[in-house]
Amino acid sequence: MDIAIFNLSGIYFLIKWLHFFFGILWIGHLYYFNFTQGAAIGKVEPASIRPNVLSQFLPVALWWFRWGAMWTFVTGLIMLSLAPSAVGFSLSGDWGVKIMTGAIFGILMWANVWMIIWPAQRIVIASLESVAKGGPADPNAAAVGAKSLLASRTNVLFSIPMLFFMGAASHLPIQINPEKRGMWYLVLLVIAGGLQLNAIKGKLGPMTTVKGVITWGFVLTAVVYGLMEILLR
Repeated sequence: MDIAIFNLSGIYFLIKWLHFFFGILWIGHLYYFNFTQGAAIGKVEPASIRPNVLSQFLPVALWWFRWGAMWTFVTGLIMLSLAPSAVGFSLSGDWGVKIMTGAIFGILMWANVWMIIWPAQRIVIASLESVAKGGPADPNAAAVGAKSLLASRTNVLFSIPMLFFMGAASHLPIQINPEKRGMWYLVLLVIAGGLQLNAIKGKLGPMTTVKGVITWGFVLTAVVYGLMEILLR
């Protein structure tokens, strides 16, 4: 008896399902931190209890956040390796160009979580725990917290085109000449690399507000999509 879930395409489906699950876990926490927590924590009164509140739930939320990112990344890599043999999708074809466009943004987001946001938040959490117990704040906490915020807002910015092109790979029939993909990846790396450099050493700029980062996320998506339509004909 042929059981669909146990053949290669079924295994690919299971990995894709897990990719969706971990992706929702990750991006859901990303949006919570940026859209909800930042606005809500400033309204907690008295202000003296804020360090205690944050020190209690931040470690838990960040655990789910960072491991959601890790397993989204891992399942995504497995999907890319299985796609040609499991479902006949080639990374050198139009599906591959679209999925890799989204993946480049996703990989940068994963790197920001593990290399910038989590190391910075470990310092912030330790400082909050110290203050909650009546001790001194870490003098470095404010600086690394600002660095973490910039990387987090950049991830919100990247998440919008990432989701667009992940969906577009199978559901938006863009006319693409795969022979031009080398040039395309060069253009994309210039755009994404410039924004990532800002995430490491730059400023929030228009990403200071939630409205600003969402707006520029859609602008970035429109620019990348427009360039894809123009350059890959």
